[in-house]
Amino acid sequence: MEALVCRKLGDPTVSIHDEKSPIVLSKTEPIPQLNSSTAVRVRVKATSLNYANYLQILGKYQEKPPLPFVPGSDYSGTVDAVGPNVSNFKVGDTVCGFAALGSFAQFIVADQSELFPVPKGCDLLAAAALPVAFGTSHVALVHRAQLSSGQVLLVLGAAGGVGVAAVQIGKVCGATIIAVARGAEKIKFLKSLGVDHVVDLSNESVIPSVKEFLKARKLKGVDVLYDPVGGKLTKESLKLLNWGAQILVIGFASGEIPVIPANIALVKNWTVHGLYWGSYKIHRPHVLEDSLRELLLWAAKGLITIHISHTYSPSEICEKSWDHFPLRPGHEGRSGALVLLDNTTWQLTESTSANLAFSAIEDRKVIGKVMIAFDDMKSIRPRL
Repeated sequence: MEALVCRKLGDPTVSIHDEKSPIVLSKTEPIPQLNSSTAVRVRVKATSLNYANYLQILGKYQEKPPLPFVPGSDYSGTVDAVGPNVSNFKVGDTVCGFAALGSFAQFIVADQSELFPVPKGCDLLAAAALPVAFGTSHVALVHRAQLSSGQVLLVLGAAGGVGVAAVQIGKVCGATIIAVARGAEKIKFLKSLGVDHVVDLSNESVIPSVKEFLKARKLKGVDVLYDPVGGKLTKESLKLLNWGAQILVIGFASGEIPVIPANIALVKNWTVHGLYWGSYKIHRPHVLEDSLRELLLWAAKGLITIHISHTYSPSEICEKSWDHFPLRPGHEGRSGALVLLDNTTWQLTESTSANLAFSAIEDRKVIGKVMIAFDDMKSIRPRL
């Protein structure tokens, strides 16, 4: 079977033909066999690229699997084989799930308890994009913060995978949504989601922009801070929080871990929630199960929309393609020539789809989700 294999730790945006590349595309990986009486083998149709996958290949994630390993977490597909005691699924059923590793491959084996039926009205590409990003935001906002109608939710990094999910879940909960992002394209997209206020970091600061909005709406402050960014932005956002506010620590995309002053948390009666979604699978699996079932129903009903920024096939080896990601400093000689076309910077790329996908995540060019699709889904390439 085809699989993207991490042979060593390193930068996954390096061309797969470069000896420094940590990942290789293997077409001879053995198809995994059923390992228990309740095991199910899924033929993967689509799988998500998450920021956590990027960090894991770099060796900077909190969980460090032994080498070599197949990365990948959330996925969707069809049931290919079942163990003798499987009662929940049959061959041909459409399912989705998440794993610690292994979804960047054509087949994956999971216990039936770790899979969820994809309801009618929810396509497989959307189902594969849902578990980690929407699951993280749903557990954070609904289970931990218990976000309610009328509260003010401030979402940092609002155009990324978990950010877009947080914005939409906040709307379902009836909250007033303030979204923070950078760049005209992302701002336009967030406005299309119906957020109440958007802060464009490319030309304005968080504090004055949000304060002006709160004053106009006669609101006292922010009730829930959703923070996958960290760094300076967190420090600034703390100045906007209401008495009794809740802080959801999701991640540190900025690369800087912020300090939340305990004395101010005491005086303001803040609650700080650390949210490592993956650990729920060990400590509170029923919470994840209930969360994903609700999210899949929301998706089927159209209450949430899975926004796919880019979809790639892992088999696009040595494909020369024009792509709209600008060259990064230090990357000028890696894969082609820089040109100007219709006032847009383009790059001629010669690498695998995986390299392009990881580059999109690293450069924060993504609005929503980046996906890898297998088989007949290769031609599906939604663009925002």
